[in-house]
Amino acid sequence: MSWKDMTNEIIPIFPLKLVAFPGEHLNLHIFEPRYKQLIADISEGDGRFGVSVYLDKLMPFGSEVHLEEVSKVYEDGRLDIKTKVIRVYELIRFENPFQDKLYAAGEIIPFENDISVAAHLHNEFIFYLKEFFRLIGEPQSIIPLAINSFTLTHKIGLSLEEEYELLVMRKESMRIQFLIKHFIKVIPVLREVERAKAKIRMNGHFKTLDALDF
Repeated sequence: MSWKDMTNEIIPIFPLKLVAFPGEHLNLHIFEPRYKQLIADISEGDGRFGVSVYLDKLMPFGSEVHLEEVSKVYEDGRLDIKTKVIRVYELIRFENPFQDKLYAAGEIIPFENDISVAAHLHNEFIFYLKEFFRLIGEPQSIIPLAINSFTLTHKIGLSLEEEYELLVMRKESMRIQFLIKHFIKVIPVLREVERAKAKIRMNGHFKTLDALDF
């Protein structure tokens, strides 16, 4: 691969076993020499690099992030950095290492994302979202207009594979329906656990029982 052969954007690529959703803040600890070099290079440029999802292999979709801050530099050169996820991309070509660098880079195409969703579908999603966090005992401050399919997704118990499946959906309505199906599956289980806990709490308490006529 050479720079002149590529017609789309080229960014450094950082493969990780995680899914980074648009809008989230991603904090990373950098310790490998190749990624120290990557951060040094983007710090002198536009601050952008790609976090490509690695499952059992490098997946074709990932998230472009922007370096917001190098929070700490350790004596041995390790770094703590803060980034913000900008958008999803499709990885068209990948080279590791890239040219004379230690790190990989790739040619990407920005992901087209339809953010429109029907009001009734979004309202149903918010209902299930609130009920889920109530049942696990971690109520969240949920402002419906500020919530989308990515906002709290890391906290609702999806597997890495399910998070990736969500990431590559091109429509918000599809993502919302996917999450509603997840809630419909897990919320009844959580309600059963809640009922079991209530019964356990009653053990040892004085009980008033109806008299039996026999």
